[in-house]
Amino acid sequence: MSKIGRRSIKLSTANIDVKDTELTFKGPKGTLTHDLPDSLAVEIKDNVLSVIVIKNDSRKSNMNWGLHRALIANKVKGVEEGFSKTLKIVGLGYKAQISGSKIVFSLGYSHKIDFNLPKGIEAEADRSGQTLTLKSIDKFLLGSTCDSIKSLRPPEPYKGTGIRYEGEVIRRKAGKAKVAGG
Repeated sequence: MSKIGRRSIKLSTANIDVKDTELTFKGPKGTLTHDLPDSLAVEIKDNVLSVIVIKNDSRKSNMNWGLHRALIANKVKGVEEGFSKTLKIVGLGYKAQISGSKIVFSLGYSHKIDFNLPKGIEAEADRSGQTLTLKSIDKFLLGSTCDSIKSLRPPEPYKGTGIRYEGEVIRRKAGKAKVAGG
């Protein structure tokens, strides 16, 4: 039995439509869909959603049970509250500017980098261009977009410059040591 799969999901403002194996989540932030495998079903009672195993073919169904329960919980939270991640840009002259659905980065290269935001992602930058906040209702899309932005200039261990998540700790390395008397 899956420890994650048997936990129920409380619904506050989200409405769920169930058609065969397709779930549609509607909330104040937007609409998302999810396809369940044939071995699972959902049950809604008193604003509590439970994921149930129909065909128990051992370990694989337990893994799917926990996985799809977590994915459904993320989609419910996304349409009710939404997700956000904050990126810090560290470095002399490093900054980001938002223009429409595009972010223009100055990251120490000889050119500026244009990054097109995918549909469903909103971005905000502070006045200095050093802090970038991304918001979305889709947790997977938000995470992959943040990783794509971070890969433009990953944090380096000697000076600590680059793009990192807020609160991320970068292991710093010591540089070359001066040789005395040489």
